[in-house]
Order: sequence, then structure tokens, then C-alpha cells
Amino acid sequence: MVRATLVKQRNESLTVKDERTGKVYSIPITENSIPATAFKKIVAPRKGGEREEDETERGLRVLDKGFLNTAVIRSEITYIDGEAGVLRYRGYPIEQLAVNSSYLECAYLLIYGSLPTRTQFRTFENEVMHHSIMHHDSEELYSSFRYDSHPMAILTSAFAALGSNHADANPSLAGQNLYTRGTPESLAVMDKQIFRLLGKATTMAAMAYRVRQGRAFVTPPVGLSYTGSFLYQMDHLGEEGYKPNPVLERALDVLFLVHADHELNASCTTVLQTGSSLVDPYSAIAAGCASLYGPLHGGANEAVIRMLISIGSPDNVPQFLEQVKRKESVLSGFGHRVYRTSDPRSFIVRKTADEVFAITGKDPLLETAMRLHDEAMKDDYFVSRKLAPNVDFWSGLIYRAMGFPLDFFPVLFAVPRVAGWLAHWRQMMLQEGGVKIWRPRQIYVGPEVREFVPIEQRKDESKSPREKPTEVYHSGQSRRYWLAEYKGKERAKL
Repeated sequence: MVRATLVKQRNESLTVKDERTGKVYSIPITENSIPATAFKKIVAPRKGGEREEDETERGLRVLDKGFLNTAVIRSEITYIDGEAGVLRYRGYPIEQLAVNSSYLECAYLLIYGSLPTRTQFRTFENEVMHHSIMHHDSEELYSSFRYDSHPMAILTSAFAALGSNHADANPSLAGQNLYTRGTPESLAVMDKQIFRLLGKATTMAAMAYRVRQGRAFVTPPVGLSYTGSFLYQMDHLGEEGYKPNPVLERALDVLFLVHADHELNASCTTVLQTGSSLVDPYSAIAAGCASLYGPLHGGANEAVIRMLISIGSPDNVPQFLEQVKRKESVLSGFGHRVYRTSDPRSFIVRKTADEVFAITGKDPLLETAMRLHDEAMKDDYFVSRKLAPNVDFWSGLIYRAMGFPLDFFPVLFAVPRVAGWLAHWRQMMLQEGGVKIWRPRQIYVGPEVREFVPIEQRKDESKSPREKPTEVYHSGQSRRYWLAEYKGKERAKL
């Protein structure tokens, strides 16, 4: 038994008494955190019957499934107070930025730490937009995908492939300390990759969009904003003087801004985990993109729309909510892993939704969404569980009103999140003390040491279907193939 007591002294510390040995340990508290490695000093002799794999004599380990309360890095980028519903980029409230700033300006803020001057922003914007053009060979990559390929699969592959064009950006080829030196030359190389990734993110996403429609790819235009260029590349069909609708352009920019970063979410953590091996940033961003692909992360707003479609009409909302309470249905777009009150982004996106609907017309699902919102917000079941609408509840409705297909929603999440990923990656590359490869521990609960058994003497030890491969049913071409005869093959046993 280990007993811990917080002792407030001149230097705060945590006093821990190990009841197994009677020893007392003092663990320093810094910035309201304790070093997990300090627990490795809390050792005890292994007793009879205790598993060798528990490694008792090697110190305590900290078990934290899903990183519920584990800090893995010191960061200056984004602050979230889930209890109060607060989100700040580099100290600036998200509500102020959404009204007064732009996505690209916030990208600068996240990456470099402060809002840019007019000259700084002009330089940054010019570099990002200048690097938006893709190499002609990339068209072959996109053309190799099936017409119905998921756009996130295409985008993830494109990010990974992009790195193959820039050998000078690969630490495996240019030296493992390429990004960690912090010298002017190293920073210049780093910044160039940041410009490339930000600039090409919208181009690659637009190319993935046009693959689905069988349309030729569009060269990024000159003179449009970041989101204006994105809409142009998706929709331009050769018209002279084509410009996206300014309301939709601004709405998309606001959505990009509020999605730019969200601290150490799953995809950002994936970028840092991958980046800790000192791989090139293109591979790290591709890994983050793959993580965001999952329905528990980037696919959440798509799930909201599918849920609303399945409900059918506002009249069916009460029945649906009862099914949710009985755990027969899933309520998407409510609640958040971090926020225990309301998601501050949801209010911004809700206002943006009104502006979009004013020119596109109200989506037929809006009435169902509003009824669902109103019913859930006055139901003690959902209120007591602090299940308030999150950013995904409204953003999906906006994307649908703007005409984006459902499976493109995660792409519209991934593109703006590139800025946040790059900010955290850059911070880690330049952190004091250098980069250490991330290597979490585990609690091993598998078999103890056992002797190898020859295959002729083995018995089936599986106790459940999970402990052996599922038998696959084959038909059609496979069956015809097995029925065929050829040299060296015994007749198939059916």
C-alpha cells in the first residue's frame, strides 16, 4: 500500500510512504505536476507468489489508460479549461480570434507565438500561398486512386508522398539533427517545410475532391485568401474572373480557425509520437492525418449528419433520445473528452451557421437538429451528464449546407489542423534538452515464461473466438481457383 500526502513547504513536494517497505519518498511538485520517473525509485522486494513480470524490484509504474491525466510535454501553444469551457491560442481567447482574426493569421500565432505585424503577415502569407502549387507528377498519384476512394485515404497518402519530393527535408538523409539544432540555417529549413505543408494542404485536399468528380485539377489562383483559394480549386470550371461567395469563404475561414488546434488531441499526439523519432515532417503530418481519419476524432461531424438523417424528422426526436438513454442509439455531437460544460467553439460555429443558412437556405435537417438540441438541453439525463453540444454538432450542418459530401467532412477538419500539428511539432523539435523518442511503458499481464512445444505435440489452447483467427468464407473467383488443377498443387479440399 502506498500512501501519499501533499506537504506545502517553501518548495512544494509530495510525500509518499510505501507501506510495503515503510520507506518515505519526497517527490517535487513543479507547475502542479510530478515527474512520473520519480516513482521508479519506489522499489520493493518481490514476495513469494508475485509475478516476475510485475517488476516490483524495478520501481512503480504509472498506469493511465488513454492518457487521462498524463502530461507528456511542456507547451506554450494552446490552453483548455474543460470545466470552464475555455479555449485560448497562445493566451488569446478563441472568441476574440474568431471575430477579429483569420485562419492564416492564427496559424502564424500558433506556430511562432505571437500575432504578426502587417509586414510579418504579408511575408508569411506570400510564402504559404507561393508554396501551394503541386508538382505535376502528383497528378499521377491522384489518378491512381479509384474514383470512389475515401478522400481522407487520398489526403493521407498525398502527405506521405509529398516528403519524397524533398530529400533536403528528411533527417534520415540530411542528418538527424536537421530540425533540432536551432541555428538560423536549421530554422530556415524548418520554416520552408512549414510553408510547403500549409500551402499544399488545401491544394491536395481540393485535388482529392476533384478526383471524386472526375474533374481536371486546378492550379491555385493568385490574389485570393487561403480559404478563397481552396474553394476556387474545388469549384472552378474555367469561368473568367471566378470568385467564391464571400460569406461562404469567411464561414470556412472561421471553421478553419476554430479547428486549427486543440492541444494534445489524438491526431496531434500521433504527430508528436511519430515526430519524436526525428522523421521528416511530411511523414509525421501523414500519421496525424491517419489518426484524425477515425470516427471518434475527425469523423465526428459526419456522424452527426448521419444521426440526424437516421432520426428522420423533428417528431422522432423524443423517441430517439429515449433510445439513447437505453443505450440503443448513440448521441453524436454532444459532450467532449475535455469540456465538462459547453464547448466554446460551438457558440462561434452556431453563429456562423446562421450566416451560412441565410444565403444557402435552411437545411431540412436543421429543424431536427434544433429539436434535438432543445430536448436534450432540458432533459436531466443529458444535463446531469454535462452533454452539451460540441463543435461537431453545428459544423456538420454548415458543411452540408455548403454542398460538401459527407465523407469530405474529415478533410475539412484535417486541412486546418495542419497548423496546430506543425506548431506542436516545431515546439518539440526546439524544446530545451532536445528530443527524446516517445516510449510509453505497459503493464504486462500475459503468460509467464513457458517452454516451446513442437507443432506435433500442441493442443488448441484458445478459450474464446478472440484467441484464434476468424474463419473466412470464400466464394466466387476463389472457389473457382481452388477447383482448378496445376502442377504441384493438391486438389483443393472444400
